[in-house]
Amino acid sequence: MSLEMKNMSSVPGDSAFRRENLKGTQWEPTYAGALSFMRRKYTRDLAGVDIAVTGVPFDQAVSHRSGTRMGPEGIRKASAENAWGPFWPWNFDPFETLAVIDYGDCFFDWGRKEDFPVTLENHAAGIIGSGAEMITLGGDHYITYPLLKAHAKKHGPLSLVHFDAHRDVEPDDGGRIDHGTMFGYAVREGLIDPKRSVQIGIRTVFTGERTYGFRIVYADEVHDSSAQQVADIVSKVVGKNKAYLTFDIDCLDPSVAPGTGTPIPGGLNYHQAASIMRKLTGINFVAMDLVEVSPPYYHSEVTSGAAASLIMEYLCLRAWQRGARSVPIPE
Repeated sequence: MSLEMKNMSSVPGDSAFRRENLKGTQWEPTYAGALSFMRRKYTRDLAGVDIAVTGVPFDQAVSHRSGTRMGPEGIRKASAENAWGPFWPWNFDPFETLAVIDYGDCFFDWGRKEDFPVTLENHAAGIIGSGAEMITLGGDHYITYPLLKAHAKKHGPLSLVHFDAHRDVEPDDGGRIDHGTMFGYAVREGLIDPKRSVQIGIRTVFTGERTYGFRIVYADEVHDSSAQQVADIVSKVVGKNKAYLTFDIDCLDPSVAPGTGTPIPGGLNYHQAASIMRKLTGINFVAMDLVEVSPPYYHSEVTSGAAASLIMEYLCLRAWQRGARSVPIPE
């Protein structure tokens, strides 16, 4: 009997609900079963959990095209393609080291948009208050602002490691629920330390934007540099400060990730972005989010699949920081 058939015969199926051990990977057909993120257990029990994945299906802060409310669902569905074993090129299964669950989505009243920020902040506070870390599936990029509020209350001012086509510091008159302005709020409120923060892949300019002291690595600089050189910039700026990783999928070029609301040509390819992330092993990350995936704009899960894989890169990074190492390939 093949290894695949042995694995199949030992798995009950629907491990998103039926799994008993939070660690490890149980193989299931990619086309069947309950679609949690990477087939992790759906639960709100945070006992013994290292990382809780949660979705925020919110897109009422977008400036142009809606659709990112479908992002969490799309990323979960696409993740099933990789939910079977060691992840290349790390060559280990991060779930052997990390106890990861799918916590489900943050629920809110779409008719009370003004209540959303506090609802999400409280949702996040309940998770991180247990000692678990968060990976959040967006949703538009505004969701990072309430998430930063919750994390800064626990950790103090954070370094922001921000992959994006846009800087999201557009000036406004205050109080807007807008996916293009919130990092200006985060700086002014002391949630992040801009002088210890980096924005990577930027290729837009808006009238009235300030640098706030961020180290900006524009897309052209990324293209002219190696992944190690970009990672060295991040490490030098962030140092030992606790850091929050936010990845807007439009950091990737539209040829790689067309399923997003504000595609900007000239972006990174997957290999560039992933290679930079893989070299950030010295950064003290406390959480990650991945935002702005909009499945309605591309039908074949290319963008959602890239998003799921970038999250797996982060999970492998966190597992490596806890001692996981590559498994030798047998002769």
